[in-house]
Amino acid sequence: MQVEILTKEDLKQFKAELVQELKDAFGGNAKPQSKEWLKSNEVRKLLGISPGTLQNLRINGTITYSKIGGMMYYRYQDIMKLLEKGDSK
Repeated sequence: MQVEILTKEDLKQFKAELVQELKDAFGGNAKPQSKEWLKSNEVRKLLGISPGTLQNLRINGTITYSKIGGMMYYRYQDIMKLLEKGDSK
């Protein structure tokens, strides 16, 4: 079995490439997002996360949202900033 060691730089490069691919896939470079506000299911699809993970992100303050009635809305630009920022720990 071959073992391959990944460095922090490898992970940073992977993150940068992933963010760029997400931007390209969702029109980040070609044109701005036409919708300013996204619903929970759109955010989950964009980030590829489960409803529980999205709830945890709301609870711990990682992601900001507005609640109107029973619906939660997320600002598209806040989601993009979150992706660009990544985990700086």
